Amino acid sequence: MQFDQFNLDRRLLTAVEHMGFSEPTEIQHQAIPAAMAGHDLIASSKTGSGKTLAFLLPAINRLVRNRALSKKDPRVLILTPTRELAKQVFAQLKAVTASTQFKSVLILGGENFNDQVKVLDKDPHVIVATPGRLADHLAKGLFYLNGLELLILDEADRMLDLGFAEQLKQINQAADHRKRQTLMFSATLDHDQVNEFAKDLLNKPKKIAIGSMTSEHKDITQKFYLCDHLDHKQQLLEHFLQTETFQQVIIFTATRSDTERLATELNNTGINSVALSGDLKQSERNQIMESFSKGQQQVLVTTDLASRGLDLVNVSHVFNFDLPKHSEEYIHRVGRTGRAGAKGDAISFIGPKDWQSYLNIKGLLQQEIEFSQVEGLTAKFKGLKPKKKAQADSGPAKNKAVKKAKKPKAAKTKKKVIFSNEDFGDMPMIRKKKSTYNESDDFEEQD
Repeated sequence: MQFDQFNLDRRLLTAVEHMGFSEPTEIQHQAIPAAMAGHDLIASSKTGSGKTLAFLLPAINRLVRNRALSKKDPRVLILTPTRELAKQVFAQLKAVTASTQFKSVLILGGENFNDQVKVLDKDPHVIVATPGRLADHLAKGLFYLNGLELLILDEADRMLDLGFAEQLKQINQAADHRKRQTLMFSATLDHDQVNEFAKDLLNKPKKIAIGSMTSEHKDITQKFYLCDHLDHKQQLLEHFLQTETFQQVIIFTATRSDTERLATELNNTGINSVALSGDLKQSERNQIMESFSKGQQQVLVTTDLASRGLDLVNVSHVFNFDLPKHSEEYIHRVGRTGRAGAKGDAISFIGPKDWQSYLNIKGLLQQEIEFSQVEGLTAKFKGLKPKKKAQADSGPAKNKAVKKAKKPKAAKTKKKVIFSNEDFGDMPMIRKKKSTYNESDDFEEQD
């Protein structure tokens, strides 16, 4: 099937051709006709499958073919969990709408609020945003969603995992009318919170599941290496960077401090590297990603900040210097390579601290994993044995040392006296206040 068989506007077909795409991927083949027919949609596909165009093309085609419900309100709203993914979607949106009259804006947390007020005041047709900052503008009455025609949630599972449920509910209620269409994309449909949320947002949705997020990626070679300690990981990393032929590399670490440390050490060895982490200002993060995407650095050292959404076609190798705490993130990290038909290598280091994460990943992949070795750098660490459960105190397993039942001690007649709200010695009794901590508070400022 070709793109011209979707009955898309000719300007969109020209844009797709200029972007270098000749025929639709499987998710595009199924999602585009369903979305163009006006159905609500809940869909999943593995990373790198082309889902961004799967919702952008029917969205812009709708703007071209249909009359607007409102002259001022935005017509399409696209929500993403992270700033980096929002920028990626916005870049493709600009390419798709290049020859049209439609205005689009990008609204992100961490950027100037007043500047965003000004662009929202110009009545854009399409908004790409992170939910936290968009909800802030909505709460202040700076724009309205009464005329919204299409709400798109990209990586809905990640948004919910990051604690954006309340903001998503607020946005949904602001655009709750019968003419609104909703498209929800998730890495997996086996996510209880996503399915519960879909009941509130979607109206008789079509379901599309392309493969499994855990299915083996034929274009990516995955290898696992046991490590004794941090220095051992460092030696293995240096070995591969010196012996492997690579274009660009992404190295994932567990902490922000490790991103800076590794990038500095690699630069000292002559490998042009840059560190990316969440404690950087948004302008700094933008500059780093732009320079890396242009090939100005060979290596990007990052936390899970770059595990989703970034379409970097020149990344030939991904290294998991530390395994992620959440097993699903492994799938997204690995998916940064082997994109658009290219071959890629994913190499993971597993030390004692990574062992439980390794077991979780193994369970998620549902496949046997063989450990590879590098001559001269073989680990002594062979894995951690599961803790033995305490045996039941009965039958032959009963403790042999306990042969005779001990006579119970006579109960003491002295009664315990409990003093309530009295001071002991020189230290007064102080009662702790109940915590009012809310998990979602950690993320509102992030995006």
